[in-house]
Amino acid sequence: MTQAQLKIFGENPKTYLITDFLTLGKDSQCQIQLPGDDLSERHCRLERKESTYIIRDLRTPTGTFVNGARIMEAVLQEGDIIRIGSQELLFTCQSEDSIKAFPMKSRNEVWNEELQSLRHVARTEFPVLILGPSGTGKDVIAQCLHNESNRKNFTFMSVNCSALSETLIESELFGHVKGSFTGAISDRKGAFEAARGGTLFLDEIGDLSYALQAKLLRALENGEIRPVGADRNIKTDVRIIAATHQSLPEKIRQGTFRADLYFRLNVVAITPPALTHRMEDFDDLFYTFAKAMRVRFSFNAIARLKKHPWPGNIRELKNLVQRAAALYPRELIEERHVEKLLDKTLLSSASSHEPSNDLPVMKEIEKQMIIKRLAANRGNQRRTAQDLGMPKSTLHDRLKYYNINLDSFKV
Repeated sequence: MTQAQLKIFGENPKTYLITDFLTLGKDSQCQIQLPGDDLSERHCRLERKESTYIIRDLRTPTGTFVNGARIMEAVLQEGDIIRIGSQELLFTCQSEDSIKAFPMKSRNEVWNEELQSLRHVARTEFPVLILGPSGTGKDVIAQCLHNESNRKNFTFMSVNCSALSETLIESELFGHVKGSFTGAISDRKGAFEAARGGTLFLDEIGDLSYALQAKLLRALENGEIRPVGADRNIKTDVRIIAATHQSLPEKIRQGTFRADLYFRLNVVAITPPALTHRMEDFDDLFYTFAKAMRVRFSFNAIARLKKHPWPGNIRELKNLVQRAAALYPRELIEERHVEKLLDKTLLSSASSHEPSNDLPVMKEIEKQMIIKRLAANRGNQRRTAQDLGMPKSTLHDRLKYYNINLDSFKV
């Protein structure tokens, strides 16, 4: 059997091998001794029973949590997050070397490093927010995260939040009961129900109406939804991945996107770079599309393509190859053909794809949200972390980063 491990997060990460029996707590007699005023002397116990591991809370006042749920006893699964006091630990039965690489790769070293970090993210239950310009492959990343997750044997459901009216998108997400509106001739399950046990990908989340944002936030916070026209709630079981090409900090500033929903979704954020910022991958992407479309380009034609700014990113490149296959089947595409194939309608606005100043704005919004919740909770870090939808250890790191003095909130 593979040796199980507990990995502690934080500033001083550490890995412990799990024996047949061990106890965690502040007491020096515990096999894993951890600091913290919110931990009991003997806080919880892990035991191996045949091929499974059991965790038990030892009747502590602050409790033991697995994936955010307080437990008295639970069977641990690969990738479970254990929280005791302010300490967070990852349970795994795989060594670091045995975790396979994330299937998506890049020849750009910076982007490839980000992609490979997703192999760990994929196995958690945390929401993921995918940002960046259109055409960069946000939907491909979402699908890949699902395929590498513990939910891979269940449904991957994608909903485009900008494609439907407000009435229809609410029904699409939460379902409806017969007769709830004109055209509702029968009960219908929404995406939350259809994706039960799996992953729900909310594309273009920035286009969701403000009223629906509140309902989505309640669904994420309470783990339940109410179909349109129904008089009861339904428990949900989905992992949320959201994406948008819009600037959410700007929409928050304009009052059209909820800051609390943003922080609920933004546990893990990833921003795929524009194609021009990862031209190391151009050849691989181009030849993949060309092979699939059975089209050939000359050397000079390819050289001309590499000079194009690609405002539509990877999607624009794929469209061009498809256009070439449709217009010039069984021909060698020369440089003279390329000028006719290129879509130049967006070139005048290509400058809009330059890096923005969203990051400082986003940090200031986050800082103000933390200060607001700390004030409301009189400096209580645990309640503030819960309000903001982040682990307490993350809040602790943010307090240090923003140089926020806790004493000023204690009355």
